[in-house]
Amino acid sequence: MKIYTRGGDQGETSLFGGGRVLKDHARIHAYGEIDELNCVFGWCIVASDQVAMTSCLRRESSRLFTLGAHLATPPDAGESRKRLPVWPSEAVATLEGEIDEWGEVLEPLKNFVLPGGAELAARLHIARSICRRAERWIVALRDAEGSDAIDSDLLRYINRLSDWLFTAARMANLQAEVVEEPWVPRESE
Repeated sequence: MKIYTRGGDQGETSLFGGGRVLKDHARIHAYGEIDELNCVFGWCIVASDQVAMTSCLRRESSRLFTLGAHLATPPDAGESRKRLPVWPSEAVATLEGEIDEWGEVLEPLKNFVLPGGAELAARLHIARSICRRAERWIVALRDAEGSDAIDSDLLRYINRLSDWLFTAARMANLQAEVVEEPWVPRESE
């Protein structure tokens, strides 16, 4: 199989299940953002020296591939939709459980914290911001194509994933024994 097809040379791309759209279509933006997010997950994984965190990141990376497949397949794709990997119904509950578990050992937040700290934490903050951008494009896709365009479980998942990434960044700082820097608003000089 060749890696190039020349099919997109005029600014269009194919969707799973057939059909072609312009490369700036909301659906392409949505799953493109998920692809970028997943690449950053890979970047986080190589920086992680915590077995449990690495395992969680790998699990969510796999889920992001599934999410991308769902986003790349329009509701009217018929048989192609039936062949999609099943979205795990426990995905949001798993994230919430880990957020709660980590929250028990993290210092309660009294201020916003600046992104950064340990290498892994800084990368997780980048992932969080890309996750929020992906969420905005998924909402744009839903608004452009109607509520049938996106399964509500997928939107709940991506919203919770950004919370999870924020908490994971805080955990990475804790595990690296790096003190988080609070945001302190300064008066203009």
